[in-house]
Amino acid sequence: MATSSTNRVYQLVIFGASGFTGQFVVEEVARNSAEGPEGTLKWAVAGRSRQKLEQVLDQAAGNLGKPELKSEVDIIVADVGDPDSLASMSKQAAIVLNCVGPYRFFGEPVVKACVENGAHCIDISGEPQFLEGMQLNYNSQAAKNGVYVIGSCGFDSIPADMGVLYTKDQFKGTLTAVESFLSVNTGPEGGSIHDGTWQSAIYGFADQDKLRSLRKKLGHKPLPVVGAKLKRRGAVFYSDEVKQYAVPFMGSDPSVVKRTQRYLCEDLKESPVQYSAFAAVGGVGSVIKLMFAGMLFWLFVKTSFGRNLLIKYPEWFSFGYFTKDGPTRKQMEGCSFSMTFFGQGYSQDQDPQQDKPNLKICTQVKGPEAGYVATPIVMVQAAITLLNDPKSLPKEGGVYTPGAAFYKTSLIERLNKHGVVFSVINKPEA
Repeated sequence: MATSSTNRVYQLVIFGASGFTGQFVVEEVARNSAEGPEGTLKWAVAGRSRQKLEQVLDQAAGNLGKPELKSEVDIIVADVGDPDSLASMSKQAAIVLNCVGPYRFFGEPVVKACVENGAHCIDISGEPQFLEGMQLNYNSQAAKNGVYVIGSCGFDSIPADMGVLYTKDQFKGTLTAVESFLSVNTGPEGGSIHDGTWQSAIYGFADQDKLRSLRKKLGHKPLPVVGAKLKRRGAVFYSDEVKQYAVPFMGSDPSVVKRTQRYLCEDLKESPVQYSAFAAVGGVGSVIKLMFAGMLFWLFVKTSFGRNLLIKYPEWFSFGYFTKDGPTRKQMEGCSFSMTFFGQGYSQDQDPQQDKPNLKICTQVKGPEAGYVATPIVMVQAAITLLNDPKSLPKEGGVYTPGAAFYKTSLIERLNKHGVVFSVINKPEA
């Protein structure tokens, strides 16, 4: 059985702390170390190289003005290729924050070690094949052992997943459909994404057949459609909602939200919400640039030779959007995101099966730079919520989406206090 945080050496262990994203998670835990169940968190960093982990703690100590980090935060040497080291790490942790990707290659050994040794596991994967594979392979054992494995607890996909639930909560009636539009804003220094995310996308698109096979094994029945069916959009379209061109969002948000809605429907007997996700891309010039990059990507991702070229030259193929160095801190400071949700549904006196939708709502989630500022915030707050609010979690352990795990918790309230803000733009109206 999973052990409570008081019976473990560490409440949090950051695995992959010396990676590009991991270093920012380290700083975020350090900033919020007073938010544990009994005050100060007891935490450690873990990874393959003690020297690199020491450097990360030195860097965090300097950036945050907390020299005590170098002596107070312990180091655990662990490697995904060494199961015994992962087991040892998991036995010491109440929660492992797994920052080692691509998860399709390196994620499962960590989940396995956590489930077998009673540590909860939180990751920031945006890879549906990994996320759903862990559900297939470990849900039963995690439930038996009282372990919560909660994937996609970063920008992928807490804003979308919790945003739909927030919209549902604010809607006075039956919410039946939601469309979200992501907008990313960069400052004068521009912005970029580390190429680890680029690699995950490459392998994800290359393995789509495996994802379809995996979903057949899961054997889910189609979710019931409640109310008017959500209209399909084109591959590129002008959105009257956000007043610019938009494309379908190619990340994990749609699959994660659908899994949450399935949990609400099948386990909690609540009405599921239809969902589609889009990204706003700007004007005609941006559309042309995006289409050209997309065609190159699709052409090259189909062969191993092409994939190797995509991985070797991310800046060239993505027009500088993905880089091997990732964004600078100055670039991060100037970036932000907003995700706007447009929902429709029925007032309490209307029948979703007979009538037309008669109410609309608009909500929004806004936050700082998505990949390396917002992601550490939401990941760390998810972990702190898990520590502080255990009675509000699902009754059994298992492999969960963020929405399924944190539906009844204080996570949104915590995020609002830490700069990832959920708000109602327009209240339900006819």
